Amino acid sequence: MRKADLFPVHTGWRMLLRDLGINTTRVLQRAGLPPDLFAREEAAITTDEYFALWRGLEEEAADPLLGLRIGQTVSVEMFDPLLFAALCSRNLATAVTRIAQYKRLIGPMSLQVKSGAEGTRIEIGFTHATSAPPVSLATAELIFYVQLARLATRANVIPLKIMSPVPPQPDADYSHYFGRLVQRAKSVALLFSAEDAARPFLTANEKMWQFFEPELRRNLSYLTGEATTAQRVRAALLELLPAGESSMPVVAKKLGMSARTLQRRLGEEKQSYQELLDQIREELARYYLKTTKMSGAEISFLIGYEHPSSFFRAFSEWTGGQTPEQVRNLASA
Repeated sequence: MRKADLFPVHTGWRMLLRDLGINTTRVLQRAGLPPDLFAREEAAITTDEYFALWRGLEEEAADPLLGLRIGQTVSVEMFDPLLFAALCSRNLATAVTRIAQYKRLIGPMSLQVKSGAEGTRIEIGFTHATSAPPVSLATAELIFYVQLARLATRANVIPLKIMSPVPPQPDADYSHYFGRLVQRAKSVALLFSAEDAARPFLTANEKMWQFFEPELRRNLSYLTGEATTAQRVRAALLELLPAGESSMPVVAKKLGMSARTLQRRLGEEKQSYQELLDQIREELARYYLKTTKMSGAEISFLIGYEHPSSFFRAFSEWTGGQTPEQVRNLASA
């Protein structure tokens, strides 16, 4: 199997299933996938296996509103660099163009974005697909873009058209959410008016995009085998820190090597693991302070500190004696 035919198993799967109250083991059994799939380092699957995972989820959930439940999980509290990058955009047209560039980081999907006088059309494609996508997957994708537009603009954005090969049922519930019926069509797509596509995002932050975009590029190059060891460590830490993991052995295991090998390769690149860890922690801490109302203690746990006091000492060193609240106040001034 060529690497280009495989796609990463997104780290959010376990959290999603837990939040939905769905048994992970039974979903994987129904999908015919390995029971330890989500625990594997750098797990990757084919498009057919990805579809099987969604069908296993559909069967286990036995909920006609599954697509709606999943699509509505989009929130600023979700730690996903691609979602953050989209929210940092100035409007929906910009956000979906950015997502299209890095959609492969999520799974075997692609976006075709066309903007014109009629509006912005988003068509969701499925790479190397040999069958139609599961209804819940197609529906969750459609809902994601509507939810993104509403979350970022705080407006009840209603697409001009919503299309899918198999419209979700019951149609009353889904048309209530979308504001109109889902039309039967050959492709999974949405059309937003030019006005809604250009509606300013209240979450726009170009500096944050400048922070996340290099990380997304590194993650993409990591998938294609082009990333340096330091870049791979940064990508791994961005995923592991919110779960409280930051040790070199854990990162090394995720990258499929021993801690000694990781240390040697970083040394060859004249990089230090601790310096990389501190850089990521500082960048994330500043981001959380600027974009959320979380306390310093909450942020300390999200960036991998066991005790808030350790975070406050480190933060003081990074900022020349400033406290997190002082940095937050300066950012909002």
